[in-house]
Formats: sequence, structure tokens, C-alpha cells
Amino acid sequence: MSLHRHNPAELAPPAGFTHAVTATGTRLVFLAGQTSLDSEGKVVGETLPEQFTTALGNLLTALRHAGGTPADLARVTVYTTDVDDYRAHAHELGRVWRRLAGRDYPAMAVIGVVRLWDEQARVELDGFAVLDEPAPA
Repeated sequence: MSLHRHNPAELAPPAGFTHAVTATGTRLVFLAGQTSLDSEGKVVGETLPEQFTTALGNLLTALRHAGGTPADLARVTVYTTDVDDYRAHAHELGRVWRRLAGRDYPAMAVIGVVRLWDEQARVELDGFAVLDEPAPA
């Protein structure tokens, strides 16, 4: 599997994302939206950074179970109920990302939404990864 990150000089320097990702591999992993649900299905965390930490952890858990690693992520979409709050915490969220997923950023977008499926959720992440190994048994 090979992911190549492209950040053209003609575009503004990316912070916390990559402008384009090309991928070659044999298996795509589509990751369902993950909020800050605990193992019992309850939303945990009061603040957006707390919920982001759990939601990203849940996304990475699903990815690991499918045989992937954070470096295999080609695309992640973040849905938030408060874009201003997300922007206000961007540096903290970047630190969370680097701690849990490393410094290789996928192509990303942040989209403001009125609400999420889990009413108490402030943030949800989904995405896809490209892997080059067979599916786990």
C-alpha cells in the first residue's frame, strides 16, 4: 500500500490536513461515523476536545480491527455541531490527533451540522483507509 500526500505550493499551507492524497492498495476500508460513545453506547465527554478524543479513538479502533493503522487513512471527515468551538480548540484537537494518529494527516474536511444522530454528541468522524494486505480472519 502506498499513500502519497500532495500539498501544492500554489495553495495555502495546510494545518492539520493534507490537500490531496493518492493511494494504491488492494483493500479499501470504509469507516462509519464515530461519536464519543463508550462501550455501553453512552455519549461521554462534556467538551468538544473530550468528545473528539473519544470519537477519534473509536474511529482508530474500528480501523485497527479491520487491519489498518492511522497511517493508512486516506480521508477523514469531521462533522461538528459548532464550527466556532471547533476552530477555538483547533490547536488542542491537533495535539490529540498527533498523540493518537501521528503526524501523517489524511485529506480532511470539517463540516458544520445542526445536530448528530446522538443528540449529546458535538463531533463525529468518518473516513476511509487503503490497505495492501489481506483481510483479517
